[in-house]
Amino acid sequence: MNLKDYGLELKHAAGGTLVSDGATIEGYASLFGLPDQGGDIVTKGAFAESLRRVAERGDRVRMLWQHDPARPIGVWDEIREDAKGLWVKGRLLPEIAQAREAAALIAAGAMDGLSIGYRTISAERDAKGRRLLSEVELWEVSLVTFPMLAEAKVGQKSDREFEMAAAFRAATKALRAE
Repeated sequence: MNLKDYGLELKHAAGGTLVSDGATIEGYASLFGLPDQGGDIVTKGAFAESLRRVAERGDRVRMLWQHDPARPIGVWDEIREDAKGLWVKGRLLPEIAQAREAAALIAAGAMDGLSIGYRTISAERDAKGRRLLSEVELWEVSLVTFPMLAEAKVGQKSDREFEMAAAFRAATKALRAE
């Protein structure tokens, strides 16, 4: 059975290994073959056509804060499928207040999630009734607080993250004192 659903959906994957140096972040936004808390499973190759179309248009998949289209916080410089899932690498933009807060939250261990916003192009149900997503149109990858795919968590934190978070706190304190 082939299901068609053209509305925006959100799929949370707490970073597989989300690594951040305070400005650059990388990790898995989706992992293949693992059921999320909603029972959906993304299959290998599900993003291929969408990524090809984005590249063909010369466009980018957006980096958002908590799936809010009014709150972009950076840019994804690299997005690709590998054997494990959808791997992303991008930059938080220090000119954006929310991006600085995101860097501090990641450094402190308070935030560890990545989540995809997408439209289902093709899916089928398996014998257990779970949706197997075989093709999706990827719209955005967000940093989120509560991911649906528990297997993907923030990985390492560098000293630079903690230094950046401290610098942001000091700058905020100095600005408030003025």
